[in-house]
Amino acid sequence: MTQPAANYSSLDGANVLITGGATGIGAELVRAFAAQGARVAFLDIDAASGAALAEAEGAVFRPCDLRDIAALRDTIADLEARLGAFAVLVNNAARDDRHDFEALTPEYWDDCMATNLRHHAFAAQAVLGGMKAAGGGSVINMGSISWMRGRPGMLGYTTAKAAISGLTRSLAAELGPHGVRVNSVVPGAILTERQERLWLTPELNQRLLDEQALKFRLQAADVAPMALFLASDAARGCTGQDFIVDAGLTLN
Repeated sequence: MTQPAANYSSLDGANVLITGGATGIGAELVRAFAAQGARVAFLDIDAASGAALAEAEGAVFRPCDLRDIAALRDTIADLEARLGAFAVLVNNAARDDRHDFEALTPEYWDDCMATNLRHHAFAAQAVLGGMKAAGGGSVINMGSISWMRGRPGMLGYTTAKAAISGLTRSLAAELGPHGVRVNSVVPGAILTERQERLWLTPELNQRLLDEQALKFRLQAADVAPMALFLASDAARGCTGQDFIVDAGLTLN
């Protein structure tokens, strides 16, 4: 991993909570915030990967199925009792499963919203009290350019990710008077182990390179610096915005 070039003094010692932090972009976020000196706690359904990463990075891990809002609330409350209030929340957890529209069921749809959208609001709600008491904080929602490009075969995921843009703007207006900033980071085609294992082919890889303005494949380490900036005091004037990291893929 290439360490981010910038160091943010406001993140040194700050309590940071990351959802979906065990693998992929989430794991890179855990590493990046830990490298800034932050006290990092993260949640994930993957207990084995989460425990290994926590040991490697000196972070605090709690297994949690974010579809269970009661469990999410209890887990965040337990972490706050141990660590103190969180200055930063990164709502990263998601699952970009593909599915056939003609086979779509109400049950699958509801699970997709619970997996990719609903917990963003309730995690923010759970940390708000501590942020208000501290006079402010930063909430970062992880979006996706998939809905901007109208990608087929993943309607539930793209719908949820489109909603995150609206959630971000409304929450920014709602929480701004308390000094809480809310933004979203919108990754492009990020090369992760999951993408390589499930969907990436040489043809798709070349098509993405052809369509991007910048001719290299983005890694999770290319996304983390934007999250660090938005979490830090350097972004004190930024709220209610979507920050796209896609190597120019949405230009097409």
